[in-house]
Amino acid sequence: MTMMEKNWIEIGTLDDIPRQGARVLKTRLGCVAVFRTADDEVFALDDKCPHKGGPLSQGIVHGMSVTCPLHNWVISLETGSAAGADSGQVRTHRVRVEQRRIYIDASALHTSEVM
Repeated sequence: MTMMEKNWIEIGTLDDIPRQGARVLKTRLGCVAVFRTADDEVFALDDKCPHKGGPLSQGIVHGMSVTCPLHNWVISLETGSAAGADSGQVRTHRVRVEQRRIYIDASALHTSEVM
């Protein structure tokens, strides 16, 4: 196992997250929302809207975005950037799916609990 591979940890399976839904990964540094799109793409963002800190994991996933449940800010799942006239950024985390298993790059995380 290479040093790069050691940074990836399994956090669940694709079936653990409903299509156009999310699950929360609790870490020592805060919660991370792990999203699944209608096309089975997976993204991970800090679970905190850049506007007022709303839980993005409780938002509505549409296309490659999530809408915050508090004030309807639209956040790109790919970049973490707010869309439209809103400005703000949420941290993204690298994820990958292999044989329907979801892995997250833990090099920036100190996980305490998963999904």
